[in-house]
Amino acid sequence: MIRHIVLFRWKDGVTSEDVDRVQAALKGLPDLIPGVARFELGPDLGLIDGTYDLALVAEFADEAAYRTYATHPDHLAVSATFVTPITADLARVQHHID
Repeated sequence: MIRHIVLFRWKDGVTSEDVDRVQAALKGLPDLIPGVARFELGPDLGLIDGTYDLALVAEFADEAAYRTYATHPDHLAVSATFVTPITADLARVQHHID
């Protein structure tokens, strides 16, 4: 299995409506893209300073399924339309899990 983790930090001035649109668009991706085994999304709880604003954790059966997701037109459209315009910083990692 491949685990894909993305951390998002918003630009200054981003509204709660902007964030709601991003989250709704991201949550819709598993229904549009085959091969997503698990998909979780949630805002930071604000328990400590210096964190990112939103975390996405997704799992895929194998590298091919991850690459299908990463290059899928719906994923690219959500990124370009909703995510990129409000994101100041982004961190990503993919790793194998048992």
